[in-house]
Amino acid sequence: MYNLEVDFSNSMVEESKILEYKKVVSDIHKTLSKNSNKNDEFLGWLTLPTDYDKEEFSRIKSAAEKIKSNSEIFIVIGIGGSYLGAKAIIDALTDSFYNLKDEGTPKILYAGNNLSPRYLIDLIDYIGDKDFSVNVISKSGTTTEPAIAFRIFKEMIEKKYGKEEAKNRIFVTTDKVRGALKTLADQAGYETFVIPDNIGGRYSVLTAVGLLPISVAGINIDKLMKGALTAQKRFDNDNLESNPCYKYAVVRNILYKEDKNIEILADYEPKLHYFAEWWKQLYGESEGKDLKGIFPSDASLTTDLHSMGQYIQEGRRNLIETVLNVVNAEKNFEIKEDKENLDGLNYLVGKSLDYINKKAMEGTIIAHVEGGVPNILINIKNLDEESIGELVYFFELACAMSGMLLGVNPFNQPGVEKYKTNMFKLLDKPGY
Repeated sequence: MYNLEVDFSNSMVEESKILEYKKVVSDIHKTLSKNSNKNDEFLGWLTLPTDYDKEEFSRIKSAAEKIKSNSEIFIVIGIGGSYLGAKAIIDALTDSFYNLKDEGTPKILYAGNNLSPRYLIDLIDYIGDKDFSVNVISKSGTTTEPAIAFRIFKEMIEKKYGKEEAKNRIFVTTDKVRGALKTLADQAGYETFVIPDNIGGRYSVLTAVGLLPISVAGINIDKLMKGALTAQKRFDNDNLESNPCYKYAVVRNILYKEDKNIEILADYEPKLHYFAEWWKQLYGESEGKDLKGIFPSDASLTTDLHSMGQYIQEGRRNLIETVLNVVNAEKNFEIKEDKENLDGLNYLVGKSLDYINKKAMEGTIIAHVEGGVPNILINIKNLDEESIGELVYFFELACAMSGMLLGVNPFNQPGVEKYKTNMFKLLDKPGY
């Protein structure tokens, strides 16, 4: 069994309908493979599990050990793909209350992902006199949110430790040769890591962008890359009958043509909440163009069954539901007997909480399918590094295929610039 299996039995799409896409899927697969080494195609992530920079990978692990040895807090400064992927994997693979415990590794906190002064001041207050290091992640160094945060934390770290020691506590992930942040890092002598030219931000989690914070959290990045490599080898074919990655892309496009224009990524494991946030950016920014695209949403179940459950069950029938199911629970306990049984739960005695959670999931899938919501079930063998590495690559490749089936460029984001232009005008930025 692979770490990842996809069940399309409740997708409401016939296999014969899926196989009508064999030719176009094969053509797109060949185009992706042919262009994978072209810098201007932003397809570097496609072969990343095979050809990542081994020397930099080793430096990432060394830097992580340095940070773990001298810091109680590690501040990750970035926005969008510059922090979401790392947070998604850290949350999925560490203790649910990681930042509230002494795990022997620094607490991982985030800045530069919003413009709230309250958030920033609260974060600065929390740091207080604690030892900390910073990783600023930005291709250019001029993106407003992380640039403001880095200016503030650079001043803090230099004031606390002095400019010389700051060199040992500021880590920069940026362009290899150009940009304001690269220039600053070279002048100051900070250790730098590379955002590859041919990998866009939302596809960058398995580069230094994500790997340094993930490694600082004590997660085995060798196993993470091994999982991604397994996925790369498994899905590198155009056989639509046996390639669940491409089949997922095709099914969602078929349903989109049937006016199913909202996809809910549902999970029954709170640790996957930020994985869904990463997925939302990946698909929203990749497909939402030219007045097209499935709107990516998420639901944390069973929690959201008590808030959004009514709509999913009986609201507009424009929904697709993709469910993430972790097959094996690494932590579990059984329900014990209560003699008074005032809560009426004794019928559950001897059953594990994971078993109950799974039955809630199965019952919900049945109800939603009967209510007209197509369902795709993704079974994840374990919540571990290899499984998550496979899942990341699965969604990245499926997103590329899905966007190209939709007829958009899944690797650019021209619409993101509009708010920036308006904001700069309102702030009287020179040139605007």
